[in-house]
Amino acid sequence: MDTEDSVTEQVCQESDIQDGELREVEVAGHKVLLVRNKTEFSAVGSKCTHAGASLSKGVLAGNRLRCPWHGACFNIRTGDIEEYPTLDCLPCFKVRVEDGKVLITAKKKDLESDRKLKTMSERCRSNENTMLLLGGGAAALVCAETLRQEGFTGRIIMVTKEKHVPYDRTQLSKAMDKTLESIYLRQQDFFEAHGIDVWTDKEVVSVDTQGQKAHFQDGAFQRYDQLLIATGSSPRQLQCPGSDLENVCSLQTPEDANRILHLATGKRVVILGASFIGMEVAAFLSDKASAICVVEREEFPFQAVLGPQVGGIAMKMLQNKRVKFYMKAEISELRGENRKVTEAVLASGEKLPADVVVVGIGVTSNSGFLKDTSIAMDRGGAILVDLFMQTNVPRVFAAGDVTSFPVTLFGETTATIRHWQIAQAHGHIAALNMLRKQKALHTVPFFWTSLLGKSIRYAGYGKGYTETVVKGNLEQLKFLVFYIKDDYVIAAASLNFDPMVSLVAEVMYSGRQISKAEAQSSDTTWMKQA
Repeated sequence: MDTEDSVTEQVCQESDIQDGELREVEVAGHKVLLVRNKTEFSAVGSKCTHAGASLSKGVLAGNRLRCPWHGACFNIRTGDIEEYPTLDCLPCFKVRVEDGKVLITAKKKDLESDRKLKTMSERCRSNENTMLLLGGGAAALVCAETLRQEGFTGRIIMVTKEKHVPYDRTQLSKAMDKTLESIYLRQQDFFEAHGIDVWTDKEVVSVDTQGQKAHFQDGAFQRYDQLLIATGSSPRQLQCPGSDLENVCSLQTPEDANRILHLATGKRVVILGASFIGMEVAAFLSDKASAICVVEREEFPFQAVLGPQVGGIAMKMLQNKRVKFYMKAEISELRGENRKVTEAVLASGEKLPADVVVVGIGVTSNSGFLKDTSIAMDRGGAILVDLFMQTNVPRVFAAGDVTSFPVTLFGETTATIRHWQIAQAHGHIAALNMLRKQKALHTVPFFWTSLLGKSIRYAGYGKGYTETVVKGNLEQLKFLVFYIKDDYVIAAASLNFDPMVSLVAEVMYSGRQISKAEAQSSDTTWMKQA
C-alpha cells in the first residue's frame, strides 16, 4: 500500500471492545465501523450503501452484518453484498492489533467514499455469447451486474419499454417530487463503462424459445443464448363507467408521479385502494392536496399483508393529516365535465368531489407476450420458476414481480412476492445460474413502507397467519408485531423498533423457527441464535 495514499490510526484498546460489538470509530476524520467477531477484528464503511443507515445499529451473525432499516447484508471481512436491497459493497479496511492496541489502516480514497463497486469483467468483443434481459428494473439490473462480476465477458442486452435506465421505483410513491436523475440506480455512463447495452423505448411482443429469439414492437428481433424475463407488473386498470376520463391516473413511471403531483397540488384527490401505492401517495400528498379521500374494499388499509392492527394504526396516522377513509366501499362510477373527472360515485350512492383520481387497486403480471410459448405460468399470469430462477423451458429464466417462486422458509409453497429486495435477490441468483453455477435462492422476504416520515418494516411471509403477538404500544407508534401460524412466527412488522425486524429476518435466514411462546416471552435468548 502506498503510504502517501493511506493512513494508520489507533482507534481503541483491544480490551475495550467486546465480542460481537459494532463500534463506530474515526479514522482521519471519517467514520468507520469496527467489528469484533470472537478474536478477529474487521473494519468496513459505517453506513449502509442502500439508504445510509448506521450499521453500528445493525445485526451481526458470524461474518454477516444486516442493516437495521431495510435488511441489506454485508460480509464484514470483505464488504461484499450478501443480501439485498443494495447495489454497492462496503469499503473494507485493514485491522491489526499491536501491544493491545487496535490499529486501522485505510486508503484515503476509500475513507472518502462510502461504497465500493465489486470488480467487473470487461466486455470481450470476440465473445458472441448473448445474455438477453427483458425488463429494466431491479431484477434485470442486478442480473447484469452479477454477470459481469462473475466473469462473463459476452454481450449483455437489457431491454425496457420505458424511456429510462433502471431507477428506484420505490421512490415513485414515497417521494413523488424527486428528480429523475436522483432516482437512477446507475447513470448511463456506468452501462457504457461495463459493456452493458440498455435499449430503452423498446417493447417485447413475443418470444420464440425454439429459435432463441425475442421479437419487438418495432419489428426487430434479437437472438439470445440465455434469456431472463424480468418484465415486472403493471397497474390493474379500473373497470367502471368514466374510468377513461382525463385526470384518472395510475402510478407506474416517473412521468406518472410528476403528473399526479402536478394535478393534485391544491386540488381534491380520490385514491382508489389502501394498499402500499394508495397509502404512500395519500401520505405524500396529505400536505399538498386540498382534500384526500381513500376508498378501499377492505375494513383496514394493508389488511391482506399487515393485518387490521397495523393497518388501523396507519389509517389513524393519515386521518390525523385530514385524509378521509371510505372503508368497505367500492366505486361504481366516475363522472366528469368536458371529459375531466369531477366526482367519484360510491356503490352506496355517496358522491366524492374529485379533481384527480389515483387508481391503486393492484397489479397484473407483464407476461402477455408469452401466450404463444410453452413457458409455464399460473392462472394470474406469473411465470413459474424453481429456486434457480429457471423456467420449464431450457435457457429461459425469470425474476422479480413477474414470477411465482418457491418460498421455502417454513415448509414449501409458491408465491408471487413483489418486493424490491426480492427482485434484486432473484436477479442475482438468475445470473449465477445462467452461468451454470447451480446456486439456489435462499432469502427472507423484506420490505418497508414509508408514511409521514415513519417506516413500517416487515420480514417473512405472513400469508395464512392466524394470530399476532404485539410487543410495545401500537397507539404510541412504537411496536413489534409477530405474525403466528401453527404456533410459530412466520413474519414480523415494526415501527420505531429497530433493529428487531432485521433480527427476526436473520434468525429466519439461519433456519431457526421462533415459537409463539418465545415471541410472547420476555426471555430474549432466541435473539442470540441468528
